[in-house]
Amino acid sequence: MSQSILIIDDDPQIRQVLRIAIAQAGFDIEEAGDGAEGLTKARTGRFDLILLDIGMPQMDGLEVCRTLRTTDQTPVLFLTARDDEIDRVLGFELGGDDYVTKPFSPRELVARIRAILKRSAAPVAKSTGLMRGCLHVDASRHLCEISGRPVALTAREMALLAHLMAQPDHISARPALTDAMYGVNIHVSDRTVDSHLRNLRAKLTAGGCGDAIETVHGVGVRMGPCTE
Repeated sequence: MSQSILIIDDDPQIRQVLRIAIAQAGFDIEEAGDGAEGLTKARTGRFDLILLDIGMPQMDGLEVCRTLRTTDQTPVLFLTARDDEIDRVLGFELGGDDYVTKPFSPRELVARIRAILKRSAAPVAKSTGLMRGCLHVDASRHLCEISGRPVALTAREMALLAHLMAQPDHISARPALTDAMYGVNIHVSDRTVDSHLRNLRAKLTAGGCGDAIETVHGVGVRMGPCTE
């Protein structure tokens, strides 16, 4: 079965370039010309990934992602015309999975789409279930629970948590965290990694497990005792 991608961008020419590149890669495509229309389609359809432009009038891509993440964890790949780290960091903190800066290479875009979909679909831990204190993670089912209560995570957050859970007493530095989330030989800024880690911590804390991740200053992070 073909995987389906929703393109949300207010520029018809950009949508045409995206449509051609993505269709040639074998994906099914749905389009929206503004944030409100895109949010409606995202909520009513079943998509494997959403390509979301940040700089749209009225409802921009960041607001679309913020609203969508209250009910949906479909992977989001941001498109931005501004090479502004603040936008990228905010996008990650709102639950985005990756970003591409315009003008972009269609080949790179498709490669990033495939990487996100592979990460979302494939188990990121060999174990079918990992337990530590009140925290239960089953990466093969994209499941995270705190004392039986589900915690919604993005694909990157799940990959990060599964990596830490698989070796809970080991201290992981940023390069290892980057490899766990993005694969090897991918350059990602320290602020991007910190954004994913901060977002994951906030979700676990909101779920009642505020000591799940410990920082070892100057070294890295590891799992905490995971108590409520």
